[in-house]
Amino acid sequence: MAAVQKRIHELAKDYKISSNAMMTILKELGHGPKSHMSVATPEMIAAVNIKFAQERQEAKKEMEQKKLQGRLRKAGSGQQPGTSTARTPATPGTVGTTRSAGGTERGSSRLSTVADVQAAMREAEKKKKRKEKKKKRDRRDIDQSEVQKSFRQTMAVMTGGKGKKRTRRDDGDGAPIDPADFTKLEVAEFTSVSELAKMMDVKPVEVVGKLFTMGAMATINQRLDWDTIEMVASEFGYEVTQATDVAEEIRQEENAENLAPRAPVVTIMGHVDHGKTSLLDYIRKSNITSGEAGAITQHIGAYLIDHKTNRIVFLDTPGHEAFTAMRARGAQLTDIVVLVIAADEGMKPQTREAIDHARAASVPIIVAITKIDKPTANVDDVKRELSELNLLPEDWGGKTITVPLSAKSGEGVEELLDMILLQAETMELQADPEIRAQGVIVDARLEKGRGPVATVLIQRGNAKVGDPIVAGTHFGRIRTIMDDREQQLKEIGPSTPAQITGLAGVPQAGDTFLRVENEQEAREITLKRDQLKREQESRMVAAPVSLDKVFDRIQEGQIKEVRLIIKGDVDGSVEVLSDTLGKIATSEVKTTIIRQGVGGITESDVLLAAASEAIIIGFHVAPDSRAREIARQEKVDIRLYDIIYEAESDVRKALEGLLSPDVTEEMVGEAEVRQTFRVPKIGVIAGCYVVSGHFKRSHRVRLLRDGTVVYAGNLESLKRFKDDVKEVKEGFECGIGIENFNDIKVGDRIEALEVVETARTLEA
Repeated sequence: MAAVQKRIHELAKDYKISSNAMMTILKELGHGPKSHMSVATPEMIAAVNIKFAQERQEAKKEMEQKKLQGRLRKAGSGQQPGTSTARTPATPGTVGTTRSAGGTERGSSRLSTVADVQAAMREAEKKKKRKEKKKKRDRRDIDQSEVQKSFRQTMAVMTGGKGKKRTRRDDGDGAPIDPADFTKLEVAEFTSVSELAKMMDVKPVEVVGKLFTMGAMATINQRLDWDTIEMVASEFGYEVTQATDVAEEIRQEENAENLAPRAPVVTIMGHVDHGKTSLLDYIRKSNITSGEAGAITQHIGAYLIDHKTNRIVFLDTPGHEAFTAMRARGAQLTDIVVLVIAADEGMKPQTREAIDHARAASVPIIVAITKIDKPTANVDDVKRELSELNLLPEDWGGKTITVPLSAKSGEGVEELLDMILLQAETMELQADPEIRAQGVIVDARLEKGRGPVATVLIQRGNAKVGDPIVAGTHFGRIRTIMDDREQQLKEIGPSTPAQITGLAGVPQAGDTFLRVENEQEAREITLKRDQLKREQESRMVAAPVSLDKVFDRIQEGQIKEVRLIIKGDVDGSVEVLSDTLGKIATSEVKTTIIRQGVGGITESDVLLAAASEAIIIGFHVAPDSRAREIARQEKVDIRLYDIIYEAESDVRKALEGLLSPDVTEEMVGEAEVRQTFRVPKIGVIAGCYVVSGHFKRSHRVRLLRDGTVVYAGNLESLKRFKDDVKEVKEGFECGIGIENFNDIKVGDRIEALEVVETARTLEA
């Protein structure tokens, strides 16, 4: 009987660490497992064994060195081992006696024994007092430098670095605690003090006290960030790992005996004019006319086709923008990317972007060279361009599968489907159909008469009508299931796309989908997720990177590199700018260029920046309206320049924490003065009609007469009739008083100004 293969999550359990931590370790060791369900190869297991053995050896050496130092300190204190201050050696058959300063014997053997006991008791009492004083002194001596040192060690362990293992200062005798003695806990970020204390089996007041000695004030109900949790837990002898998701503990592990092959999930990407839609249409039509069970429609974002007794799932997405938008939310649906390139046009900017997105997701690429039936088609040119991008075709000695085809005549399409199945076979895609369903939301919308409708792709397990489910921060029971042929189903399994109804709200594309035990469990999961989401948003732990905030995040230890996307008007300028910015580095951080290209800043650039926490640098180019809107929604920082050294200067200043945002005044309202009133002890009040926008008490104002600015200052009063108000909107009359200014005349115009902080750009 063949041995059962061990998977990544099982290997992680052997070492009592999380699956994510094991994935990070394997990637650092040069291996690239796709997920925690991937098979751990003998090479992976051997590499992990060596790494942990080395770390144990290093920890053992460190302990031995500390013990040696302790013995040396004792030896240097003046007391020689094996000597006594007042005792003389006892001879056989007698009890040791004490001598006076002159050397004469005092007392009998009985009195000598009593004196020995009393001396031992006094010595023990002194030793106890010394220990208590040392403990108090250790607690008083904790300063900021020790906290920073503990933080750096924590960050080193979290990032997989070769930092030293954390150890408590001592156990009362000055001896360090072996890292192996730390008890491991799995804790969610933003756990409260009382919850953490309960996990560690200590009183909440002890945790509060420990936080106080570390310089942090906290109540028992206060939630702690991850760095604080790690530091305070280590003080109590616990090593914590971060819980990846509140629903992780209820996920069912797959049974190796039940694993069965599943269909590959394929996304077709490429330039919009290179035949991507034609290829999809041909696959649809050929599949329908064949009369096979895999008939498909365009009413769902994912669909199935049958090819030679095998199934393939295609994701019908708008392109690599949606592909990356889902990856930015943590979803990894795609197993294989089919890159479409027209043989008569070759590489285009969107083609290169698609390659960037596929590589960033670590997904294998199959290249479909389309339009080979055109007279100007040149397949070899396309292969040459691929080789320049490190995608060397198989028939040129590389590893990239390329398939020339025509979506018009159908030539090569069957071969493409064969290659997809061949690639899937080498990937050994399997899933357990017996466990509770786990999947990802592909799309979701609100339909009149049906309520929230979610397109879900089940990755493992099964779900049926009536099952309680969770999707993101929403829960419910499956009311209906419809497949990609608009047929009602009662149950769905692995690699099966379907539309479901029954959720209480509309989830986001990329949210996880889970079938749970009961509705109460579903309610608790969504409550915790919603609570965690609010905590994260309020603390802005994962705020997007901007040049204005780079230095702060470097100081907090959150980032060690600044990723840049560079777009320019000509290739030469882009190359020079990339070389210039790529060389900028400080002692704490460096720059990394994740994409460079010619052309305007597009929606794809912004989505990649959002997914990768990158900053966009534009040289003589600007974002289009759609890219600008998405950048505003995703809070992606876009910087526009027309001089290279100014871009270099800004990036360098940002790394040094010297860049500050521009403070500008934006006009948000305009009013016309129709009458003036002089009020005793107050001054002149302008009776105005708000022509556009709005006025608030907090606004600054600017008074214009005949198109010339007469005065700018603060708004002192804002009234409707005789009442003070906070705001007056367009179309209403109001009374406006300007601070320290009374020269207001009928016909003047008053503008409301709002102070706005914007990222600094050097464009005119």
